[in-house]
Amino acid sequence: MRNFEGFGLGLRKPQYAAFLESDVPVDFVEVISENFMVAGGQPRRILRAVRERYPVALHGVSMSVGSADGLDADYLARLRALVDEIDPLFVSDHLCWTRTGGFNSHDLLPLPYTEEALDIVAANVSRAQDCLGRC
Repeated sequence: MRNFEGFGLGLRKPQYAAFLESDVPVDFVEVISENFMVAGGQPRRILRAVRERYPVALHGVSMSVGSADGLDADYLARLRALVDEIDPLFVSDHLCWTRTGGFNSHDLLPLPYTEEALDIVAANVSRAQDCLGRC
């Protein structure tokens, strides 16, 4: 991860115009990765325009880092495409699980404090780093 300090702000639709048309006094913006993981379209165009003016941090809510089922290859491919296009400061996600058996709960479910859970998380983080070309 790049060494970076500063003040960031979450980029949401109501703030798009401010970030595109004026100088917002922040060091970076944070976006929810999943909101921009569709190739092309208006959301990606806006994110590219914002990225020209500000560094961007990608923060996800659905990688399911704690899933015993492992990480979803399609999810990682779409995230990799976004990472390659945006060149974010960093990529992060919640330390939780959201998916099992192909079902996404859309909730950030807690992990047990066990060695087994730690091993699963470590393996999933390693796979994500390899797939995203990040460490």
